[in-house]
Amino acid sequence: MKHGVAGRKLSRPSGHRILMYRTQVTDLIKHERISTTEAKAKELKGMVEKIITLGKKGSLHHRRQALAFVTEEQMVKKVFDELAIRYAERSGGYTRIIRMNNRKGDGAPMALLELVE
Repeated sequence: MKHGVAGRKLSRPSGHRILMYRTQVTDLIKHERISTTEAKAKELKGMVEKIITLGKKGSLHHRRQALAFVTEEQMVKKVFDELAIRYAERSGGYTRIIRMNNRKGDGAPMALLELVE
């Protein structure tokens, strides 16, 4: 039975997969738009939205939780100072996934993951 099993494995060991998610979430916060595969984009969407929600809450505890996941301290500062203000009136839905053409090398479905304005 598959009780309590969530998320995609993406053919990677768990440590590599978690670090990949952390770096991609950090890059999305930094550049506000990244191009990745559709499966990775769908996984990252929820993680980024949770980090932004932590920024909106704004306490020291929430800042430390964000620092535990995001790999750069400057990006946590950006979440708490800029993105929290930008999304203050919005109750979720901070990102969008735009499907793109398949990747030329292996035909993987690509997507653009970006923060909404």
